[in-house]
Amino acid sequence: MKTEKQKRIAVINDFSGFGRCSLTVSLPIISAAGIQCCAVPTAVLSNHTGYEDYFFDDYTDKMEAYFSKWEKLGLTFDGIYVGFLGSSRQTEIVERFIARFAGKDTVVITDPVMGDDGKTYATLTAEHCRSLKKLVSISDIITPNLTEACILASYPYNPRISDEFELFQLAGRIARLGGGRVVITGLEKGNDISNFIYDSDGEHRLISNRNAGSRRAGTGDVFSSIIAADAVLGIPLEESVKRAADFVAEAITISEAQGVPAQDGVCFEYLLGELADSYRKEK
Repeated sequence: MKTEKQKRIAVINDFSGFGRCSLTVSLPIISAAGIQCCAVPTAVLSNHTGYEDYFFDDYTDKMEAYFSKWEKLGLTFDGIYVGFLGSSRQTEIVERFIARFAGKDTVVITDPVMGDDGKTYATLTAEHCRSLKKLVSISDIITPNLTEACILASYPYNPRISDEFELFQLAGRIARLGGGRVVITGLEKGNDISNFIYDSDGEHRLISNRNAGSRRAGTGDVFSSIIAADAVLGIPLEESVKRAADFVAEAITISEAQGVPAQDGVCFEYLLGELADSYRKEK
């Protein structure tokens, strides 16, 4: 039995009961890495908003009361992973959470949920965008998709951006907001899907995988959950991106074979045992 202190990550995201995304993805994946996953809900939904109808309960007014109890317990976190935030007010609350609970060695990972396919989500106002840029500036790792990267960088969106030099310029603009390493995710070109890594010192690389199938809900949450777990465990970012991309690709393959609708996400559950084994082998 391992005797070292177990790592702990606070995950700030919405809870969608059906659809395999957000907290319902992060909880099992981060747990499979042997890390305690502590959830902070930003909203509670019956199912994610990709479905025609859903129940929604905004948790903005409850968030600070919720984590004030953690403060009384004297909790600290090795990592803080931030996902969907529905307003600038929630973003400001999360900034206060980071100020209270992040120590000098805490890794802050932000997946700036802002849009996709060149379009911003309905919840993204100009004020919210500014507040997310501020949050990015205090994050150690940022995992935007191409649309979100262009929004953060005030850069013209082009779905065919795949040239390494242009990606380098784009990621560099995001890094200049003041944050750390940038991973631009889900770059599609031909039969490949790639992720571009940009380190704070300007080092960069493009990691490509086969495109395993159609786009699916929640794959970004799966990817970023693995990135967050690996960051806390001290696993190099390039290795982490490869692990996350391979896991997502295999989960998509299984989901396609089973005929699972794209809005239902990916059948990652079949792969949790293998994921847990991979972490145990590294210890």
